[in-house]
Amino acid sequence: MPSLTTTDDIAVLTLGDDENRFSTAWLDEVEAALDAVVAAGTPLVTVGAGKFYSNGLDLDWAMAHPDQFGDYVKRVERLLARVLALPVPTVAAVNGHAFGAGAMLAVAHDWRVMRADRGFFCLPEVDIQIPFSPGMAALLQAKLSPRAAVDAMTTGARFGGDDAAAAGIVDATAPEDGLLAAATARVAHLKGKSVETLEAIKATMFAGPIALLEA
Repeated sequence: MPSLTTTDDIAVLTLGDDENRFSTAWLDEVEAALDAVVAAGTPLVTVGAGKFYSNGLDLDWAMAHPDQFGDYVKRVERLLARVLALPVPTVAAVNGHAFGAGAMLAVAHDWRVMRADRGFFCLPEVDIQIPFSPGMAALLQAKLSPRAAVDAMTTGARFGGDDAAAAGIVDATAPEDGLLAAATARVAHLKGKSVETLEAIKATMFAGPIALLEA
């Protein structure tokens, strides 16, 4: 399950040590952690453990609860909107596979640093025949270049760290033993930024995607 620690006024949210799918219990823990981060006003780094950053939606749960699937997806979209608009500097340390909604979670951060030698960034929706919701599409198109958005959203391609960096999907790569440090360095100099001002700036920057994700 997710866990939150703070060192030198930087919060690190570890998403878990398995596939880190968005179970309802996982969502509860992440939402509570974000509450704590905003209250403290600290920069945020998110990271997985081992092979996965996050594999996204909990499809087993969704298939077992088809009557709740619509509400579940809206809750995931609200989480993506919240991370996109979070009023502190954010960086995703993509330690392993980031698929589907897990990839979207990484994209919702201000910056992304990906492990160079292992793991894929992938939006498999075209291959699993699940079109992007308007909010998810707007999020991806707001944060990726038009070329990267087409290549990632319409092909189902798997991007390793170097390919993701070349496409501008991530901002940098790092070896496994330096990933968290590289991600932390992205926000270490941004401590003390005004939560209120960042909230207003991001709300304006991403007004369209936020509105669609929260609709």
